[in-house]
Amino acid sequence: MTLTARMDARWGRAYFGAQATAGALWWATVALSPGIRMLTLGDLPAGLVAAVDIPLFVIASALAALGVRFAAEITASWTVLITAAMALYSTVTALAGWGSLLMIAASVCSVGSVLLVRLNRIPSEWLLIGPFRAREATSASPRTQLLRTAGQIVVFWGVCLVVVPAGIALVELRWGLRMPLPPAVTITGVVLLAAASALGIWSAVTMAGRGDGTPLPVATARLLVVGGPYRFVRNPMAVAGIAQGVTVGLICGSWLVVIYALCGSLVWNDLIRPWEERDLVARFGAPYEAYRDRVSCWIPRRPRRRSSGSVSDPLVY
Repeated sequence: MTLTARMDARWGRAYFGAQATAGALWWATVALSPGIRMLTLGDLPAGLVAAVDIPLFVIASALAALGVRFAAEITASWTVLITAAMALYSTVTALAGWGSLLMIAASVCSVGSVLLVRLNRIPSEWLLIGPFRAREATSASPRTQLLRTAGQIVVFWGVCLVVVPAGIALVELRWGLRMPLPPAVTITGVVLLAAASALGIWSAVTMAGRGDGTPLPVATARLLVVGGPYRFVRNPMAVAGIAQGVTVGLICGSWLVVIYALCGSLVWNDLIRPWEERDLVARFGAPYEAYRDRVSCWIPRRPRRRSSGSVSDPLVY
């Protein structure tokens, strides 16, 4: 069971309690430390900001932790609003970058906690609606599926590995968050990026050639694919994608891009993968369940086998 599947309203209230405590400690530190004040507030008038933030962030978070449900919406709404304002301020002035970064994290956690308090769970199905809804690809020749897959790779890699990391790296630089890395890290990143990209291409070609579909859920394969890299890990495309994101961060010298890639792995593993696996069980039944039980999700390794020649063995063609 994934972490988010175990979460309920108690987790949301616990987070708001932690946020109230952290907020109070942060304001006390701001009052005592000019350095922390400059890193997190820049030239903003601390007294004026505190007059609004303490009731709407600290006190409202404490009330949400005590079970006052409307307080959760108040503090989450305020957190998102102040995050947008802080991000704009940091971008214009190049000040308070650390404050903006902390507020982004607080916004994500606050919104998630409101969902837990209100719904008693994280509604991960919201990620798989509209254009992102999982559906089988239309049947076509392997050549056509390869062309569709190539188009997906160009768009997906272009957005996730070029456009988004470039934006993050620029923001990181503008907000004064850059931490220089030694040249060896960049060289290592280039080598690992090549290896991860090769794995991604191998996985995509295998899926398109043998599965009568593409690697993405929006045009998922019609047949169960257990060959090629899928013999050693159930989700080689995800492994490759996360590794690519991390290595792009190493090449750019951006620790925030590395964090972005790792957060992507958490979102995929905890929110998307369970739905994808339920869909595979529904479509392929026992053969997929046997494959799932023998092949690792994340760590490539030689798969466990049943007795040789077993008819039910999905690893035997």
